[in-house]
Amino acid sequence: MSTKATPKNVDPLAAIGARSIPEFEGVHDVWPRGERLRAVRAAAEAYKPRFKAQGQVKAVQSVDIAAAPYPVGFAFHNAVSVPTLPLIAMINRMIVVQYDDWDGNARTLVFEPTMPEGSAEAPFYAQLNELMEKIPGGQRIASTVMLKYYAEPLDALEKLGLSPDDIDFCTFDHLHVQDPRMIMGSSVVVPGESEPRKPLFGNAKMLVHERELATLESLHPMQWAWYVEDGLEGVDPDAFVKFSGDIELGPGLTLLWTPGHTDGNHSLCINTPDGVWVSSENGISIDNWQPELSKIPGVKKYHETYGREICPNANTLEDAQDQYDSMVKEKTMADSCKDDPRFLQILPSTELADWKRFWPVRPTKFQGGISYGTITGSKA
Repeated sequence: MSTKATPKNVDPLAAIGARSIPEFEGVHDVWPRGERLRAVRAAAEAYKPRFKAQGQVKAVQSVDIAAAPYPVGFAFHNAVSVPTLPLIAMINRMIVVQYDDWDGNARTLVFEPTMPEGSAEAPFYAQLNELMEKIPGGQRIASTVMLKYYAEPLDALEKLGLSPDDIDFCTFDHLHVQDPRMIMGSSVVVPGESEPRKPLFGNAKMLVHERELATLESLHPMQWAWYVEDGLEGVDPDAFVKFSGDIELGPGLTLLWTPGHTDGNHSLCINTPDGVWVSSENGISIDNWQPELSKIPGVKKYHETYGREICPNANTLEDAQDQYDSMVKEKTMADSCKDDPRFLQILPSTELADWKRFWPVRPTKFQGGISYGTITGSKA
């Protein structure tokens, strides 16, 4: 991987072998809102054939990181209620993608390298942990029923035969409950630690939408509970590659700007031998994108009652209409699943766990991960 710094006068996209996507320019600004939705859908329909014709990624592999609790009410926009504990568990998974950029350079991208100890610092989870401590047996319930740790990001890399120095870029669909210091390092000692954090992935850069980074730099009260407030303290600004809108990293790999859940939300879009896959946290199961097929009580009713083709993951109230449009954008880009063509190839970046203990709130179709080709490291 390249370790050279980007000169100040060089286009940041050109410096990483990426480029913008003209089909989507301006569609998220169209007014009125009904016309915007039509513009977003039409742009995705126009872009998809060109995206697929450009080629496929070389390899992609997901690795489960951790399962954590999440309120059912948030997960399905209050469409679902349960008579017992109103929490389910979501499995966060890291996705490693290997591709060639537009300059022909071999690249490795890590999507969603969540560090659980960093996520625990977000006010929502810090307060949830305090609440569970006050409930008799609450911590035992949380640890045995909702929490499960599979692998740290570096362990996941090792499983795939990679070292930290093999990574060129990392990114998150958005920065809710993420602490960039844990990934990019910090010159300031994180509270509770004895020395400054070193970068997790050597000289890798973090790709971040400019609006998402700006949100973390200046939080609004409606956003505060879900972000790690000091997550940028001591982080080198040059560790980030900021972008706006939608960008293509290389043949078969795009970051779609999907605002709404957060202002700078973006979704991973991958072309594979089985067609296009999309990953984001706009939903936590395929039920969110295809509520008409859902077997989770309340989700199909939500679709029928409100005439909505999606049922959003709604823990934030930043812009529900934009999130709706973005999920339509994702649906339009995704191809059908080969094992069951009724469902789309959408892989939630944190997916509702298919565990019997949460019945009847179990995914109608559990995607469970993604795997194509062979991930190779520098020693291969």
